[in-house]
Amino acid sequence: MKTVTYAPEFTKSVLDQPETPSGPIYRYSDPELQEFKEIILKKLEAAKKELVYLQGLITRKDEAGTDDTENKYMSMEDGSGSQEREQLNQMASRQIQFIDHLEKALVRIENKTYGICRVTGKLIDKARLKAVPHATLSIEAKLAKSK
Repeated sequence: MKTVTYAPEFTKSVLDQPETPSGPIYRYSDPELQEFKEIILKKLEAAKKELVYLQGLITRKDEAGTDDTENKYMSMEDGSGSQEREQLNQMASRQIQFIDHLEKALVRIENKTYGICRVTGKLIDKARLKAVPHATLSIEAKLAKSK
């Protein structure tokens, strides 16, 4: 009895990664991603410190805002305390949103999808990512979106 061995004509799968990338670059290299990660971590640390500071201001405003030693007469500045508190709340809210965007950018770095425009699929310019590390749109897509 003769043994037949299976020898396919091809040995590569469509799912295999190419050894050397050919054509356009579809993602940033690992050292580049690490560089962006360091930028994001620094911004994240600063943003969290600023949020703690803003939250401290808000709580101090709440504690001092209803002080019984203040005169009870109406004045022009009666609304200024609540207006200032509202501004602080808005700033804190923006800061929380900024922190969230930075944390999502870190997830994209871990997934190796960081720096890829979610509209065009092209790489976002390095200068843009250094200025706005949580960007998900290239300038091209951002301009098209704003029209």
